[in-house]
Formats: sequence, C-alpha cells, structure tokens
Amino acid sequence: MTEETARLRQPSMADVARAAGVSAQTVSRALRGSPNVNPETRRRVLAAVEQVGYRFNSAARALSSGRSHTIGLVLLASGGYYSRSAVTAGVESAAGSAGYAVSIATIAALDTGLMEQSLSKLADQGVDGFVIAVPLISVTRKMEDITRDIPTVTLDGSRTAGARVLGIDQQEAGRVATRHLLDLGHRQVWHISGPDEWIEARRRRQGWQECLTAAGIEAPPILEGDWSPDSGYRQGQIVAMIPEVTAVFVASDEMAFGVIRALRERGRSVPGDVSIVSVDDIALAAYSSPPLTTVRQDFYRYGAAAVDLLLHGDEADVDASVVTASLTVRASTAPPRAD
Repeated sequence: MTEETARLRQPSMADVARAAGVSAQTVSRALRGSPNVNPETRRRVLAAVEQVGYRFNSAARALSSGRSHTIGLVLLASGGYYSRSAVTAGVESAAGSAGYAVSIATIAALDTGLMEQSLSKLADQGVDGFVIAVPLISVTRKMEDITRDIPTVTLDGSRTAGARVLGIDQQEAGRVATRHLLDLGHRQVWHISGPDEWIEARRRRQGWQECLTAAGIEAPPILEGDWSPDSGYRQGQIVAMIPEVTAVFVASDEMAFGVIRALRERGRSVPGDVSIVSVDDIALAAYSSPPLTTVRQDFYRYGAAAVDLLLHGDEADVDASVVTASLTVRASTAPPRAD
C-alpha cells in the first residue's frame, strides 16, 4: 500500500483492533456495549478509536446503540430450491411486518470457514439477530463467539450454544414416514437418503432405522442422493431393478419426483408396484403423478416463526403445528399387491 493510499483510506475496525491489541469481533462487541467485554478492554478499544480516527459507519452506529433493525439470514446455495426460497420469503415477510430489513449471506458449500465469513460479515453490518438455515453438523469456536452476543435461531441446522432451534423432529419424520408404509402392510422399507453431511439427512435415516428395528426388520442397504430430482432418478433406476422392493422412503420430495420417473420408465407403477413416501410437502407434491404422500415441513412458516423467536424470545407465539411432523397422505402409497 502506498503512502498516498494509506492516507486516503478511511480507518477500519481492523485498524482499531490492531491498535487495541484485540480481535475485530471484540471491537464490535465493545462498540455495541456488550456486557461480555471487560471495562479495561472497552477502554482500550475506545482509546484506539480516537487514536486511529475511526469513524462509525451506519452499521457501527447501530452496533453502538444496539439496534440496526436488520436481521441476518444465512442460506446454503445448494439443496432444495423450493425450501430455500420459501424460508427466505417467510423471513422477509415477518421481518418487514415488524419494521426490519433482511441482509442475506449465501454460502456455496457446507464449510465452516465459509460459515464463519458469512456470520462475521453480517455481524459487522450490525444485524440484530441471525436466522441460520445451513445444516452444518460441526460448529467452530469462532461461530460460537460471533453468535454469543447476537440472538440466533437455527432452522434444523448449525447449533451454537446460545441458539434457539426451530423445526420438526427429523428423526420423528423418518419414523412417521416408515411407520406409514409398514402399517399399509409392507414387509420391508428401503431408504434413499440425503447427503450424509446434512444433519437432517442423518436424523431422518436414524428415524427410518429405529422404526424398522422396532418392527424386527433388518434395514436394507442405504441409497444416497443429493436432494436433486436427478439424484433421485439415478437411485430410482437401482430400486427399479430390485424386484422385491415394494416401498421406499425418500428423504425429500424433489428426489421422490426423480424416483417415480425412474420406476415408471422401468415399467413399475407407483403405488401399484412400489409405494413412495417422502419429506417436505412442497407445493408441487400435490400435483405430481401420482400426488405424493409426504411428511410436511412448512418452510415459509419456519422463516416467519424464526423472526418471531428473534424478536420476542420466550414470549413468541409459535404454533405447535409448525414443528409437528405430520403426514399428508396422497396417492403415492398403497398396500402391497397380494402375493
């Protein structure tokens, strides 16, 4: 950096952090008056602000007053398009009704480093709360530090120590789906799961396995997709070649669409030859051929309820139906053919 560039550049929070001998996150906490910053550290930060000539931008001013009227939403770029767009719409609608804006950070992959960057960016903007819709299984120390002072709600995803968790019991979703097929008389239930690195996929699989074990049935090999219809189609081609398969629990509606097409192309009807049950109940599920039996997740209401939890805490009025694993029975499931 040239001397002229250095002279023209406005001092940043990072400059304050270097001058005070602390992290930028500590500077952020000190400027918004967090009780977790000791008085001596706060004094050093304020002295460094004067020393480097740091001027608060709008986010910093909001931090110092404790209010920015902005909610930070963290999303994953991959995964279900419909669920992501519905969560976003729910968050934006509820936030707008309460007089809040929404700042969105989207990460490209399930990576803790990317998650840390997104949370840091939103924290530096002075958001009043986080809604995290990313299914990371592991949580880092930095993620814990960032969310310690900022109210956080996770939607079945990354769980930091102070975060509230909102969503259906994914293990129960797996049990409900599997139990439905067993109750219809199927003697075995196969499973096409989501990616193993997704916490929802693991828990739905656990529910499936628990239900089969309780019924005295040994679980068959697991087939794994990536949430896309194409991956469901590929796994469906495998299922279609196994004549004894009469029932499949698919971990998402979008994958189920691909499974149904693969079965139909191989001459196996749904539900005549193979019953299909899935999870999500996105809008298209009722219009597939046949209409899909699925465990409902109301992503729009998740997003809206997350904002309510952020703004009202324990006094939030979250309808129990939002977090209940309820089965919507349609035409993709039926009793197996008589032997």
